[in-house]
Amino acid sequence: MRAVAAVLLDMDGTLVDSDAAVARAWTTWAHEYGVGADEPDAIAHGRPADATVRLLRPDLDVDAVAVAAARQLELQYSDLSDVVAAPGADELLAVLARRGLPWAVVTSADRPLAAARLGAAGIEAPMLVTVEDVRRGKPDPECYLLGASRLGIAPRDCLAVEDSPAGLDAGRAAGMATAALRGHDGDLRLGDLADLARFLDT
Repeated sequence: MRAVAAVLLDMDGTLVDSDAAVARAWTTWAHEYGVGADEPDAIAHGRPADATVRLLRPDLDVDAVAVAAARQLELQYSDLSDVVAAPGADELLAVLARRGLPWAVVTSADRPLAAARLGAAGIEAPMLVTVEDVRRGKPDPECYLLGASRLGIAPRDCLAVEDSPAGLDAGRAAGMATAALRGHDGDLRLGDLADLARFLDT
């Protein structure tokens, strides 16, 4: 691990616990679009909605994909009842503030959904990169490269914190060190964000 000069965090499943809301939205969407209710589970996490729709419904044309992705996001906008900060998030953000480490949220959500979920979790991100800011979403590295550029930090000096293979692939492709949750492989493997807080505070 190189010295960390900035931390770029995924949102859903990483900084914010929104698992139940995401699952409910995809289950409803799958029913409406004739997809097995369990099919999105295998591929949706960490990907933009339109990329997941294309994988689940390859028969749809470009316009139909856009409509289907918009519908999936619509199902999530107001479903915030059990959205909270992820375990260890408060400890991590306190360490970042105390050490003066720049940080940003890099998410496959759009800006309205990101704002709603971060607000529900009581988190104010100093910088936000969403799917609307890039041409290609995760696992493409564009989002992480953009986040590093906006922070003014070289990608090699950034740490990408993720909980999905697509997100970890994006961070690696951007040339960043990675910290992985949910048992995935990264340069650091985390039980929760408190583990990262302790690592950064040493």
